[in-house]
Amino acid sequence: MTMARDVLQSAAIGVGVTQTPENLSILAKPGCAAAIWQRRALPAFQTWIDGLNPVHLPSARLILKPEDVKTALTDICDTTGMPDGPHRQHLIDDIGALADVFCDIMGPPFLRLRLDRVTTNACRRFHIDAVTARLVCTYRGTGTQYGISTDGAEPRRVFTVPTGAPVLLRGTLWPEQPRSGLLHRSPPIEGTGETRLVLVLDPIFDPEEET
Repeated sequence: MTMARDVLQSAAIGVGVTQTPENLSILAKPGCAAAIWQRRALPAFQTWIDGLNPVHLPSARLILKPEDVKTALTDICDTTGMPDGPHRQHLIDDIGALADVFCDIMGPPFLRLRLDRVTTNACRRFHIDAVTARLVCTYRGTGTQYGISTDGAEPRRVFTVPTGAPVLLRGTLWPEQPRSGLLHRSPPIEGTGETRLVLVLDPIFDPEEET
């Protein structure tokens, strides 16, 4: 996962920022509602993925073991017609590495992998996901937005995770109480012509319950 350094200008209170993926485990610290790996994609990769026809962006929703992620992604990219080459392989390798890091931190034997091509205002309302924790990484387009709300209303100050930077978010099933009040959403993009490519990873401890 060779990435160029990105300077994260600011983050909300309760959001940890790390320079290494392993340190996303700071999510377990008291009062840390989210953790961001401070990075930005290499320019050549970003230019490539931004220039692809959206129909060739991978789209999937799978439950699988982390060691099977790269093989599954290769098949998905073949199906959608994503051009083969070093940039496609970089995307596959990066998602596979994030899956390994996520499972090392959360400890599930399986994970739910979602790749979404987003062109509408999907999940535009600020919310907390009904999971223990979730990893989100936007590879193309505007990143996830978040902010602090003490009463459930829309945050007064909204922060945006940089494109290419993974964010690990606590969900409603995280055991610490009281909750921090950190909410997040997909950025409203309807009517802009933007197409986002978003990776979402959830921990799965019993795949039979999920099916």
